[in-house]
Amino acid sequence: MGGDQPYGALRERVRALDGVVMVIGDAETGKTTLARMLLRDAVERGRTVAYVNGDVAAATVGPVGCVGLKIVSSVEDCDTLVVPDELRFVGAVEPNGVVLPHVVAVAALIDLAKEKADLVICDTTGVVTGVVGQTLKYHLVELAQPALVIAIRRGAELDPVIAMLRRFLSTRVAEVEPPSDVVPVSPTDRQDMRAEALHANLGDDPPRWRVQTTVFAPTLPDGFDVSRLDGMLVGVQDELGRCLGLGVLEHVDEAVKVATRYGDEMRGLRLGSIRVDLDTFATSRVRLRELIFGV
Repeated sequence: MGGDQPYGALRERVRALDGVVMVIGDAETGKTTLARMLLRDAVERGRTVAYVNGDVAAATVGPVGCVGLKIVSSVEDCDTLVVPDELRFVGAVEPNGVVLPHVVAVAALIDLAKEKADLVICDTTGVVTGVVGQTLKYHLVELAQPALVIAIRRGAELDPVIAMLRRFLSTRVAEVEPPSDVVPVSPTDRQDMRAEALHANLGDDPPRWRVQTTVFAPTLPDGFDVSRLDGMLVGVQDELGRCLGLGVLEHVDEAVKVATRYGDEMRGLRLGSIRVDLDTFATSRVRLRELIFGV
C-alpha cells in the first residue's frame, strides 16, 4: 500500500470525488475499515458524507438483516455509525434468495443519501463469487452508477466481477490488497456477533403486540397456518415504507403477536427469511416461498 498512511494514494483519489464510491471484497478483507477511513477523510475536510451499509450480515449501521444509512457531518459521527438515519429491511444475512430486495434497499438509500451529501460511501456484502455474488454486484453498480468501485482482493476471487463491471458498465475500478493485519472471524464468532446485534435491537423481553394476518408483506394466502410464523424475523414498517426496526413473531393461544420495541408507529410487517430464538437470539435460515406456499 505504501505511503505514510494506509491506502494513501487511493484515499487522496477519493478526496477529489463526488457521487458514490462503492467498496467490494470478500468477507474479512477490511471493507468497513476502509470505508471508515474514507468517511473520516471527508469530514475532516469539512464535507458532509453519507455512509450506506449494504452488508446485511453486519450491524455497522442499524441491525443485521437491514441496509442502513448514516449521514456523517463530524468526526464524532464516525464513531456512532450504528445508530441509523434510515433503514430498509431485507430480512436475511446473505443475499441468496433476496437479491431483488437487497438491491432495491441499497439503491433506495443511495438515492436518499445523494439528496443530503455530495459523497456517498457504500459498503457491500462479502458475497462476491458465483451467480449470486456476480448478479448482486452487477445490479448494485448498474443502479448506483458509482464514480469509483474499490475492489479489495486477496487473489483472483474478484476477477470475474471486475471484468464484468468494466466490460458491461464501463466502471472505474481501483484494485487494492487487504491490510496485512486483518484478523479473520470464525463462523462461530460471527454467529455470536449476529446474536448480540439482534439482542441489541430487539432488547430484553420486548413488548408484545397482537397483529392481524392482513398486516404482512408478502400477503398470507387464505387458509394459511399461522403457527408456521412462530419465530420469524420481521421488519416493522411505518406508513412511509421505512423500517423502524426488527421484530419477532410469536404464535400464542391461536393468536399472532410481534415482539418488538417499535410497535407504537407500526403500520405493517415485512416477513424476513430468518427464524430467531428469542431466548438465545440464535438464527436459522428459512426459504420464504416454502414457508408461505409450501414449495
